Amino acid sequence: MTTTGKALRRRLLACLLLVLLGLPHVWSVEAEARDRRFIRDAEIETIIRDFATPLFQAAGLNPSSVNVFLVDDPTLNAFVSGGQNLFLHTGFLIATEDPLEVIGVLAHETGHIAGGHIATTTDRFKETSAQVIASYVLGLGAALATGQPGLGNAIILGGQDLALKGLLSYTRSQEQAADQAAIRLLEATQQSPSGLLSFLRVLGGQEVFLATSQDPYLRTHPLTRERISFLEDQLRRSPYADTPPRPEFVRLHKRMRAKLIGFLQPQGRVLRAYPESDDSAESRYARAIMHYRRPELDRALALIDSLIAEAPEDAYYHELRGQILFENGRLAEALPSYEKAVRIRPDEAQLNLALARVEIETNDPGLIDRAEGHLKTALRQEPENASAWRLLAIVHGRRGETGLTALALAESALARRDLTEAQIQGGRAQELLPEGSPGWLRAQDLVNRAEQLRQRRQ
Repeated sequence: MTTTGKALRRRLLACLLLVLLGLPHVWSVEAEARDRRFIRDAEIETIIRDFATPLFQAAGLNPSSVNVFLVDDPTLNAFVSGGQNLFLHTGFLIATEDPLEVIGVLAHETGHIAGGHIATTTDRFKETSAQVIASYVLGLGAALATGQPGLGNAIILGGQDLALKGLLSYTRSQEQAADQAAIRLLEATQQSPSGLLSFLRVLGGQEVFLATSQDPYLRTHPLTRERISFLEDQLRRSPYADTPPRPEFVRLHKRMRAKLIGFLQPQGRVLRAYPESDDSAESRYARAIMHYRRPELDRALALIDSLIAEAPEDAYYHELRGQILFENGRLAEALPSYEKAVRIRPDEAQLNLALARVEIETNDPGLIDRAEGHLKTALRQEPENASAWRLLAIVHGRRGETGLTALALAESALARRDLTEAQIQGGRAQELLPEGSPGWLRAQDLVNRAEQLRQRRQ
């Protein structure tokens, strides 16, 4: 896994700190200072949304308005903060034994959102916080951060000074209300509350530990015997107490854990969880990723090709194959894999972004128009994606479209909240584009927006 450059890291820290310092209940740096890394993975984000969307809908929330963040952290935690932003630690996802545990915790966090338990930012940061987070975490793909998309390397460092200081500590009454809401949401979606109960029972064994030894979920979500007793009573009463998880959710949960373990854990742990004797799809998936990381490309490709042979319409298998080849300089071979992934899931922003990246790096002039189309598809889904705008600037630059190049760089800069760069590039775009043209007008809007944000910072 690679890291961002120092300059990008400083900009990320500065902008996210602006957001997070507007939130109450700030954790102390001494207690919580550690590196935090946000990761992006199209498949895992899709799985989480598959689990969460019925809950969001049952709670009366617009699923597209809830942002999902994956935090590369081995501890058990899940929380909402700064509005409708849902954060899930990879340690929590890996530790879960079945999808009902994930779904139960998602239902609880949805209860916090629907119950209005999330303190809003101050007026100064309220308008910009969502865009900043979306740009730097949801919107920032591989090209800006590391040059590549995917869980294995699309990582953005939060830095120890960030320390996720915007996490909110909930009161006991809010925890109880969220538990009650979770029960209603699980019943509305005909799912068992057993997963939430089993997760809290695991955490209950940590209450005797010092705070520094506890998983952070306990520090943000007060756990009491009354909460566990309530859930035990609700489980006895639930008509869905013994309802097993949906088979498709079981399959997706296994895939998610295998991918996370394959990418994030040492080889020994991967092989203990997924030994060579285990020929299941998830085992081969995890070991393919492990071999790719070593790198043992032939073994990785043999495993992923066996999976593709069994599931030729699985976009994420093709994505991984493309990633393995691309990152090892085999661009011509990677291109068909990414093209297949996008054909299967044509509206997936991260897949389109990855394909555009390969098309651009082949330096084939015949692929530039296609790269532009894929970038525009990604931007329709994630209009604040700084990486996509930067790649689009490269497309325009290769065509000699200097005005549009400057305009795309201004969009990228504003998405990163680099206000100085946004104003410089926006002004340059206005000089180069015909006055009154759509591009000229957009450049004017970007310059004005950057100035408004600058004044709010003062």
